[in-house]
Amino acid sequence: MTNGIFITGTDTGIGKTIIAGGIAAALKSSGIDVGVMKPFETGISKLNGTWKLQDGAFLKKTAGVKDPDELITPFCFENPLAPYVAANLENVQIDLNKVHQAFNELSSRHSLVVVEGAGGLIVPIKKKYFYANLVRDLNLSVIVVVRPGLGSINHTLLTLKVAQFYGLKVIGTIFNNYNNCHYGTAEKTNPKVIEDISNIPVLGEMPFLSDLSLESLVRTIGKNINVGNIISFINKGDIDLPIIPSLQRRGNGVVNKKKTFQHSIEQLEKEDKKYIWHPFTQMQDWIKETPVIIERGEGNYLIDTHGNKYIDGISSLWTTIHGHQKKEINEAIINQTNKIAHTTLLGLSNIPSIELAKSLVNITPKGLSKVFYSDNGSTAVEVGLKIACQYWRQKSPQFSGKTKFISLVNAYHGDTLGSVGVGGIDLFHQVYKPIIINSIKVPSPYCYRCHLKKNYPSCKLACVDELEDTVSKDHKNIAAFIIEPIMQGAAGMLKSPSGYLKRVRQICTKYNILMIADEVATGFGRTGKMFACDHEGIAPDIMCLAKGITGGYLPLAATLTTKEIFNTFCGDYSELKTFFHGHTYTGNPIACAAAVASIDLFKKEKTLIQLQDKIKLLKEKLNLITKLSHAGDVRQAGFMVGIEIVKNKKTGESYPWQDQMGTKVILEARKRGVIIRPLGNVIVLMPPLSITEDELITLMDIVYESILKVTK
Repeated sequence: MTNGIFITGTDTGIGKTIIAGGIAAALKSSGIDVGVMKPFETGISKLNGTWKLQDGAFLKKTAGVKDPDELITPFCFENPLAPYVAANLENVQIDLNKVHQAFNELSSRHSLVVVEGAGGLIVPIKKKYFYANLVRDLNLSVIVVVRPGLGSINHTLLTLKVAQFYGLKVIGTIFNNYNNCHYGTAEKTNPKVIEDISNIPVLGEMPFLSDLSLESLVRTIGKNINVGNIISFINKGDIDLPIIPSLQRRGNGVVNKKKTFQHSIEQLEKEDKKYIWHPFTQMQDWIKETPVIIERGEGNYLIDTHGNKYIDGISSLWTTIHGHQKKEINEAIINQTNKIAHTTLLGLSNIPSIELAKSLVNITPKGLSKVFYSDNGSTAVEVGLKIACQYWRQKSPQFSGKTKFISLVNAYHGDTLGSVGVGGIDLFHQVYKPIIINSIKVPSPYCYRCHLKKNYPSCKLACVDELEDTVSKDHKNIAAFIIEPIMQGAAGMLKSPSGYLKRVRQICTKYNILMIADEVATGFGRTGKMFACDHEGIAPDIMCLAKGITGGYLPLAATLTTKEIFNTFCGDYSELKTFFHGHTYTGNPIACAAAVASIDLFKKEKTLIQLQDKIKLLKEKLNLITKLSHAGDVRQAGFMVGIEIVKNKKTGESYPWQDQMGTKVILEARKRGVIIRPLGNVIVLMPPLSITEDELITLMDIVYESILKVTK
């Protein structure tokens, strides 16, 4: 849903203001309630201490609005320069919130706002923030004003390329003979050439106007510009354009109603509560609250329907790696979509799935050589469990009894029945016990609340001894041990002590059971290395991947196995050794293309190398949180963090779960511009690997302040 129209140009001094005012006037004459805005006006002066608008005043006149000048033009400068340059020279701090607030106010007063820029889309407003960023933040559709003549093909295609790069919707181009140039061959042929190359429609060609009266402007616009196409485009973008009451026709076919953007947001909120059943959410509470509805993302931020920006402190549930709207992944998805969106892997193959399988084998621990695709973390685990069970049956009759699985207390491996069976969080899984196959559970390495009342490292990993004792007694019946390496995520970010994972690998090897590493959450750099297994130099027999595999773009999962396991499934068709498992969207080409692009970015941007200093900075900020009187334990593995808040730090007494202290902290953080999630009394942080140091400092300061306010 677009919020309005943005008028930009290929050059400066090509009559954008005339086009913007003319379109506003033409839309108004069509019965649409139009507001206007020129966020920044440069090269003007003050009269009696008040800025004397020029372009803003013209727009105001053509639209016939009475909105205050400070809404139409929030920032004015004397120097006729780019806003960023003018602001620096005049010692003015540009506050983008002021622009957003002005636009939102105009949107609430009018059905549609026509916004005029300055120069082109890459004119800077602030350092590294251009008009293109503003257009995207305000969710505007673009009309490009073009100077006719030599050079217009190059300038126009470059402008359209920038619009594509930023993901902007372009309605069309308008050629404006603002400088009354002679129409030669270039002027006559360029519009058609640009339209053919770009597939962006030419909305019209404006002749030179010597008479800038409102009547002349509206008449000329109506004669030369296809205003109907503009209205049609906006309607396709889901804007409801109500008729101004004084201009509407009476009779059949006219809807007499006033619907503002605010009403549209309120309608979305109502329909969310009416139709959606949210995961892991008590819906009785949800319907009493005002939901945050995310409309778009930019970099490491989420932006809601009200224009509020939030740091994405949990990577949109542990998935986003390189940030939102990453150009390389966007382009990979678009390019693949232009080829084919989906084709089955049942009896066929596709290029991206082959490329991705090769990439995964190259980056995962040595020995993993075969890739089986599915859709999400739960299915990746289901595949791993079924492969492990079938492997032993087909390896030799003497192993046919190896059908049990062993897992950790507090484990979380997904929500399908098989993955629930190896899960260990009763809060999530107790109700399903009658329909699941139970696994053998051994205690988690939860050092803060050690069930053995020991301390690391003097304990000498006594919890691993418990694991070995359990395995030794029943290993002939155990198919595999499944573990979230280094960090148990949904358990509350429980970090295993150094050496634990390596001992687990040794025990599995010693007692001839498979080791399944569930790296759904820990994979793709989250712990500071590409995979958590890399920290202790171990290779599992089966590895489950999902979440960050596509950089946070699309659902995809992969289960990797050794060649030894794969070979037991190969045989004559009559032997029925086939792995009879698959999903409709297994190896979806678009998702695989996104994943390939994401993995390539790790190499191109040296993501893991760049991450190390940020991990150190995160640790420094966590050390400050550790000193808070209600921060019981702070656990970190790279960019995976759990902050366990307690009622009594000295005794470790937890807050009663009914107090919902974790929820209160994350809601306080939300007020301050951060999205995070709790796991009971544990505050979970897992920002995108792309987060900047400045953003990371802001995130951690807000978390610190939120915990302090809620717990003091």
